[in-house]
Amino acid sequence: FAFFSIPMAVLQIAYFMNHRYDGIQLWQLQGIPWMRDFVWFWSALSFILLYPATFNLLEIPAVAKPEFRLFEEGIIRITRHPQMVGQIIWCIAHSLWIGSSLTATTSIGLIAHHVFSIPHGDYRLRRKFGKAFDEVKSRTSVFPFWAILQGKNKLVLKEFVRPAYVGIALFVYGFYALHPTLLQASRNLGL
Repeated sequence: FAFFSIPMAVLQIAYFMNHRYDGIQLWQLQGIPWMRDFVWFWSALSFILLYPATFNLLEIPAVAKPEFRLFEEGIIRITRHPQMVGQIIWCIAHSLWIGSSLTATTSIGLIAHHVFSIPHGDYRLRRKFGKAFDEVKSRTSVFPFWAILQGKNKLVLKEFVRPAYVGIALFVYGFYALHPTLLQASRNLGL
């Protein structure tokens, strides 16, 4: 699966990078002095939500076979669907920065895809884990921090000290540092 998924993801990301300003310019916020840092902060946060949810980073590019797990620690205490929340944050941040109709349309599609995954993901977890999932669901929430604010769960900061978070932090920093190089590489592909 990784043999096909990684090249396809690279091509799709390169295409998006090359065409992100296509369409109508809906707004232009790049001149606001704090906007660049704002977008990078929320982008970094989005990746912290998007990827360590698996806690097996080899599952992300499908090098290792993705598996269902039922856990309720770390990021799951904040939101039961961290990938959906992370994708929404990423889409909003990048749509604010880029401001084009293509980026807005892409973001709407990605957000819709992830929102649709909530009931589907819950259904699959319920089918596999039954009552155990119902118990986890009763103590967690789709909306960030909602279960914690309701007193159904608590934030345990030591659960965030994991190799996956270190790996993602390094990935985000590397992506930040290499962003100009990646933009040039995507242009070189000519997509």
